[in-house]
Amino acid sequence: MSILKVARMGHPVLRARAKAVDPGDINSPRFQQLIDDMFETMREYQGVGLAAPQVHVSLRLFVAGFSPEPGLDPDEDEEDRDQERVPLMALINPEITKVGSAADEDWEGCLSIPDIRGKVPRAREIQVKAYDRTGRRVDARFRGFTARVLQHETDHL
Repeated sequence: MSILKVARMGHPVLRARAKAVDPGDINSPRFQQLIDDMFETMREYQGVGLAAPQVHVSLRLFVAGFSPEPGLDPDEDEEDRDQERVPLMALINPEITKVGSAADEDWEGCLSIPDIRGKVPRAREIQVKAYDRTGRRVDARFRGFTARVLQHETDHL
C-alpha cells in the first residue's frame, strides 16, 4: 500500500466535478488498490474521510472511518465533542437522496486545508445511495457525525 499525495486548496482537481466510476471497474485490482491506498493515506493523516479528488484522482469515490481512541475524553476539546464512531466504508458514485430538515452547525477540518477548521451547517440525517467496494448497491440512512462526514466527502465530488 502507498501513502498518496494530498491535493491542497487551490488545486484544480478539487474544483472539477469528478467522473462517475463504471461499476464494471469496481472489482478491478487497480481500483481496489486505489481504495486501499486511500484508506492508508486517510489513516496516515489522521482524517475521518478522504475523497478521490483529494489524492489527484477525479473519480466519484471516497473512503471514511473513525473510531475514538479509548480513554480519551472528547469533552476536553470543544471541536471534537460530538465525534462518534464512523463505520469504515468506501462509497462509489454516492448520491445523497434525502436530507432531513434538522441541521446543526459544527466544526470541520479538511486534509486539503491542513490546520484550518471552520463551522459548517449540515443536515443531521441523510439517505445515501452508492456502490460499496464489492460493487454491491447500498441504500442507507446515516445520522450525526457520520452524516456530517459523508456530506463533507460528497462535496468534494
